[in-house]
Order: sequence, then structure tokens, then C-alpha cells
Amino acid sequence: MDSLNSVVLAVIGIAMMIAGYFLYSKFLAKKVYKLNAQFKTPSHEFNDGVDFVPTNRYVLWGHHFTSVAGAAPIVGPAVAVIWGWLPAFIWVVLGTIFIAGMHDLGALWSSQRNKGQSIGTLSGRYIGPRGRNLFLVVVFLLLLMVVCAFGVVISGLLVSQPGSVIPVWGALLVALVVGQLIYRFKMNLLVVTIGGVAALYGLIILGDQFPVELPDQVLGLNPEGQWIILLFIYAAIASLLPVWVLLQPRDYINGIQLFIGLAILYGAVMIATPTVIAPAYNEATPEGTPSLVPLLFVTIACGAISGFHGTVATGTTSKQLDRETDAKFVGYFGAIGEGLLALGAIIATTAGYQTLAEWQEVYSEFNDDPVNNFVEGGGALVNMGLGIPESLSATILATMAVLFAATTMDTGVRLMRFVVQEVGELAKLRINIYAATAIAVTIAAALTFSQGADGSGGMLIWPLFGTTNQLLAALTMGIITVMLIRKGRPFLPVLIPMVFVLVMSLYAALVQVTGFYEDGNWLLFTLNVIILVAGTWVLVESIIAMLTARKQEKEPEDDVLLTEEQKLPS
Repeated sequence: MDSLNSVVLAVIGIAMMIAGYFLYSKFLAKKVYKLNAQFKTPSHEFNDGVDFVPTNRYVLWGHHFTSVAGAAPIVGPAVAVIWGWLPAFIWVVLGTIFIAGMHDLGALWSSQRNKGQSIGTLSGRYIGPRGRNLFLVVVFLLLLMVVCAFGVVISGLLVSQPGSVIPVWGALLVALVVGQLIYRFKMNLLVVTIGGVAALYGLIILGDQFPVELPDQVLGLNPEGQWIILLFIYAAIASLLPVWVLLQPRDYINGIQLFIGLAILYGAVMIATPTVIAPAYNEATPEGTPSLVPLLFVTIACGAISGFHGTVATGTTSKQLDRETDAKFVGYFGAIGEGLLALGAIIATTAGYQTLAEWQEVYSEFNDDPVNNFVEGGGALVNMGLGIPESLSATILATMAVLFAATTMDTGVRLMRFVVQEVGELAKLRINIYAATAIAVTIAAALTFSQGADGSGGMLIWPLFGTTNQLLAALTMGIITVMLIRKGRPFLPVLIPMVFVLVMSLYAALVQVTGFYEDGNWLLFTLNVIILVAGTWVLVESIIAMLTARKQEKEPEDDVLLTEEQKLPS
């Protein structure tokens, strides 16, 4: 199996994910979540033109998909192949079909059935006020990790791939124009899409020809630090704008761009038919590489299952859902998109090298520059298959990675603002959106620059992301399970994956906390203990809520329906 042709991996993986969408998501939508096209969603009930906006499902899919994707479905698989391509492949494909799609669809359903409330607020309703408070701690720490780390990742890519600067920032202007054309001028979505994507790829070609580099020093900041400051300013402004102005159109165009990028990558694989030179199972991992179990299941999060998806689904996406039945396409197919990206990352980082020795040289150390490994390996594949120069190929893939990370970063700031406001409500304080955003960005910036002007502090607590993220996913599935039990619905399709993810994330957290203690890393040790205690407490509360729900009378179905005038055109 070590000399497998990459085409086999691509075909099997894609076929299984497509089958999952057409078969398993249909079962979930009809039998488990019982989606109702006539149900009046929060976007219609609370339409305010800012956060609650009924949205075309294709546009909303673009927002959801790119907001949850970020760099994680590239980073996780690009790191995990150090154990071999087979474990990563199995976890990505099966995780996408049976866990990620179910989780994302379920989170959307649970929120829009509760007036678009966030997963933190839902935890208060379904597992109690203590659970809510602890849940908010976990959510805020997760968002802080994402915002800080993605700022560092993006700045690093903008410095190492200067050809991506023009398309990355030019994409914002494209998105602003697209938003105006769709919402103010009501132009045909297909025409706007073609124009927007053409403009974006024109910027990619332009950027490859005219790379942009920042000065070596400005006010004591190196280029990485300068980019991080600009990114925080952008994220703050973007998080305050009405979703239709920038967030929706930018994410939609980025989503289309990703699928074109994936088509280029997979097309190159089909034409070049490169051999997967990495071992199926790597028995010669470098010194310092942790054990496959349980670390594989927290290293690959986005692309298999991610708790961050639940915060996005319940924080922003559920407020824009036009019809409840759109949740199947937006949520489950959004997870399929992530799975395809993760599969592409596996192929790029295992078949994008000429020899096993070359691959082993790149993977001589655990967790060493995974995004750049994807960009370089994928660029080589695209060059082999389609003849596109490696420089331009790398610019295309780097732009794709940066745009996704940027969309996740500003969505993360928006969600942090929601959490700050929720905490304010608990403390009987009314915090407006500007103050909440300022608090969120200030905390993130303080952490990012806590270790120096290069922004390296942004990665300080990132080692906790994998376990925290998966623990949050398990807790989210716990809330969904309680809802299903209360409604008398089938709940095993949610409960079984929840138990698996919970066991693996707690196991990984215990392994990590032991390592932090032995290394004397007291910051990460303390935070990890806090997360473990909070997660375990919420778990206990969830189990009690499940047992109580089994004994209670079943809740009646909601009957608030949409009028024909309220529905958007399909």
C-alpha cells in the first residue's frame, strides 16, 4: 500500500463523501432532525439587517464553509500524515461522513429552533446555568486560540508568499462590490459569481507578477508584526459590519474560489497520477512524535469534526438561514467541503514529493510548518499535472489558505464579541457591540504580542486547541442529544459519535497535561486543567440532563410557520 497511486485515494475519498451527502444527510434531515421547510426561522422572525438576515442558501453555504474552514483542514492533515497517510485518510473520510456533517447540521438545527441562540446560551437552557458558565469559558478560550493563531499563520504566509498579498486584500474590494450587486441591485447570482471569481483570479495572476513586501522595521515591528496589526484592525471592522456588506459576499466568493482551487488540485492529481511516496503507516516517526492514539483524533479536527463549527453554526450561520431545510446543504455539505480540502491536503503532502527520502526530510520533525508543506507539495502537483508554473501554483494555494484563515479570524472576533456580551448579561452589565469588540481584540492582541513584537505570543496557547476543540464538539453533541431526547427523536446517531470524540479528547487532554507538568510549562498546564475541569463538569451536567429528559414528557413540535411572502427565491 506504500506505493499507492494518489488517484485511488482521491476517487475513493470523494465517492464516499458524495455518498454520505446523498444518503446519510438525507436520513439525518428526515428521521433525526425532521427539517421543516415551513418553519419560521430566526432570520425572518428577528430580521434586523445586521446579524439576522434571510440569505440565499448558496451564499450562506459560502459564508459557513469558509468561516469554519480556515487553515485548520490544511494544518491538521498536513501534520497528521507523519503517522502515515492511511490513519489520516480513514479519520478524515469517516469523520466527515458520520460525525462532522451530523454535528454541523445538528448545531444549525438546534440554534434556529431556539431563536438563533449561541451554543453557550443553549447550554444554559438544556444543561443548566452552571453548565452555561463553564461552557462560555471553553468557547472563549477556543475563540482566543483561533483568532491569535490564525493572525500568526496569515502573517507568516503573507511574508513567505508575497505574491498572495494583492489577491488577499483585493478580495475585500471584490466582496464589497459583490455584496452591493446582490443585495442593493438584485443582480443575477450566477452573473455576479462569475464576475467575482474572474476578478479574484485576475488578482491572483497580478499578485504573482507584483509581489508585495513590507519594510523590515516599522515602529519596532518586523513584517510579521506589521501584518498582524493590520489583520486585527481589519477583523475588528469586518466583525462590526452588517453581515451582507462584507462577511456573506466575501465568504461566498472565497467558497467558490476554494472549489475551483480544489478542482485544480484534484485535476492535477488525475492527470499527473503521482504516487503516494509516504508510507501508509509510518513506523519510523521522528523522535518527539507523540503516539497516534489519541493524538490523531485531535490533530485532525476541521476536516473530520470540530467544535469550532458549532460556535459558527450557532453564532452567525443560524441567524441567516432562510428555510430550515437549507441547513442540510449549508451544514452537512459545508462539512463535505472541509473533508475534500483535508483530503487534498493529505494527497498534496504525501504525493507532492519525488522520493521517500525527500518526504522524510520535510517530515523530520513533528508539527513543522504544515501550511507551507501543503503549499509547496500542492504547487508541485499542480505544476506536474497542469503545467502551471510552480510560483503561480503556490500563489493560488497560498491565497486560498490565507483567505480562509482570514474569514475564520474575523468570524472568530465577531463570535468573541457575542461571548463578551453574554458574559456581560450574566454580570448584569450591558456591553454594546463596539465595547465588546474592543475588549475581544484587545485581549487577543495582548496575548499575540506578549512574547515580543513579532507576534509569536499568538501561538502560545495553540497547543491546547486540538483537545479543547474536540471537547467542545463532544459537549455540543451532548446538547443536541438532550434536545433529541426531549423531542422523542432518534438520538443514537449523535450519542455514539459523541462518546467516541469525548473519550479521545479527554484522553488526549490527560496526555497533554502530563506532558506540560513534566516540562514545567505551568501556563499551559493551568489552562489545560481549567479546560479539563470545565469540560468534565459540563459533561456530568449533560448526562444528568439526558437522564432527566428520558423521564420527562416529550416536547411538542414548534408550529410557527413562514408565509409565502417571507420565503426567498430558491
